[in-house]
Amino acid sequence: MDTIRIAELLQPFLAISNPDPLEDCHSEPSSCHSEQSEESAVLTQTQLQNISTYIDILLRWNARINLTAIRAEEEIVTRHFGESLFAARHLFPERGRERPRSCSVIDLGSGAGFPGLPIKIWTPDIELTLIESNQKKATFLREVARQLTLTDINVFSGRAENFSNAPAEAVTLRAVERFESALPIAARLVAPTGRLALLISQAQLTQLSDLTPGFKWSPPLPIPLSASRILVIGVPEKT
Repeated sequence: MDTIRIAELLQPFLAISNPDPLEDCHSEPSSCHSEQSEESAVLTQTQLQNISTYIDILLRWNARINLTAIRAEEEIVTRHFGESLFAARHLFPERGRERPRSCSVIDLGSGAGFPGLPIKIWTPDIELTLIESNQKKATFLREVARQLTLTDINVFSGRAENFSNAPAEAVTLRAVERFESALPIAARLVAPTGRLALLISQAQLTQLSDLTPGFKWSPPLPIPLSASRILVIGVPEKT
């Protein structure tokens, strides 16, 4: 897909005009977070080319295994990459800023790689784990990482409840089945000073307090070009 067109389609998702949605949740932000800019971000040519290549791979594989019901390239850009980069823009507003240590991110139920792989494209210095129990989808994720030459990516092809590695500074969850059981598992994967980013529908907001009683949640951020999709970020409450 033409990279100029990709840039045009993604521009609405790359601006931040809101204050830090979690400024009241932690007095000391984690190493994964820095002050947000109100300027609209611009993707590099390498990032745009990676997205274009990713779309090509996705469409080829989608003819064999069910990765996404969306077939139109432009809709893939806005629905999948746009939403993922909207989350990335809020989790990592200042790309390239030197961090005191590498930042670990877990994407639970990665499926076709969203939002985890676009977040990795956005900020390449993170250590990313993609948790995907479907073996064919896990193979797809490894192939995308290989073809885009993305490093520091671990694909865990098992159930999330069996993932025993250390908790992460950022955990993401988007469009998973059995949200009620997946969300508490995602919450357990968050480090004490970490963040849990959810890309969900407005209707699912009412479940957060019951499913994650130990978390404090930001006000929901409407996702551009969507009538009901939101981003909400939570942090473990200090005890």
